[in-house]
Amino acid sequence: MAREGERSERGGERGERQERGRGRRREGGEDREQSEIVDKLVAINRVAKVVKGGKNFAFAALVVVGDQKGRIGYGHGKAREVPEAIRKATDEAKKSMVRVPLREGRTLHHDTQGRWGAGKVIMRSAPAGTGVIAGGPMRAVFDVLGIRDVVAKSTGSSNPYNMVRATVDALRRQASPRQIASKRGLKVQDIIARRTDGSGNAETA
Repeated sequence: MAREGERSERGGERGERQERGRGRRREGGEDREQSEIVDKLVAINRVAKVVKGGKNFAFAALVVVGDQKGRIGYGHGKAREVPEAIRKATDEAKKSMVRVPLREGRTLHHDTQGRWGAGKVIMRSAPAGTGVIAGGPMRAVFDVLGIRDVVAKSTGSSNPYNMVRATVDALRRQASPRQIASKRGLKVQDIIARRTDGSGNAETA
């Protein structure tokens, strides 16, 4: 009986050690994922709430985050102090991250347009070496997303909130050749060949 009791105690201790090890690995993986995320402050402005005794002032922050490998998110936060507003916006942005397919990890697969309210944006894929030709909030989105070659233009409102949301709306419309091939029941090579032929005909014309 004593031996059986010792075995059960040893088994319990071994199980606890294994569980602690798994917990450390999970925490380490989460820490690495968080450390890879890059955030950028797009806009911050002071807002006021009129109350009976006067005005309550606070700060509103707009932040975009990404892993520079195809994931992007944006968030808005409001607080009495600037650091707290930025922290709230960053936490919200991390919760709303989406994945965008990129071509060769540096540019878009195809031209696209996005719209949110009065904000309108146009984005075009570009060859290597072009760089990021965009301004203001759009450049911040491309930087955290990991895009290195793109030509973009805002044709609507200059409000940073509308511009960021319109940019993310356009990025969500991106589709890789693999996704298009699965929808049409074709091979990826057929989609790529058609894209190459189309660009060649356009250059000839």
